[in-house]
Amino acid sequence: MGNEELTPSESEWLIMEVMWESSTPLTSAEVIRRLHGRLDMTPKMIRVLMNRLCQKGILKHTVDPKDARVYHYSVLKSKEGCLRSKSRKFADSYFSGNAVGALASLIQSVGLTDEQIGELERILESGKGKQKK
Repeated sequence: MGNEELTPSESEWLIMEVMWESSTPLTSAEVIRRLHGRLDMTPKMIRVLMNRLCQKGILKHTVDPKDARVYHYSVLKSKEGCLRSKSRKFADSYFSGNAVGALASLIQSVGLTDEQIGELERILESGKGKQKK
């Protein structure tokens, strides 16, 4: 896919939330049913987005052995993996790859509680000495 975006778009993310919540593969009809009231989109558009998620390597599908018109979708990329990719893309796009600048901007733009600051401090402490991947 070259330089194309390989992380879920905002609408695709809502589809992925449904997929990540499921412990079993889902058909597009099941995803559409679970998204009812959460996403103002036609069933056809949801199916198009699910196909794009397959092209991006985030979902995969298998054909139903009893009905070739039915696909069963399952997750290839975890929510955590997608979040890491989105975070890297954000830092690269808006901060020339400067992760510290991106993190500082995010922290300054949201109000953090003392508990959240403590959690961040623990995360930073646990990350000391680890190699960048």
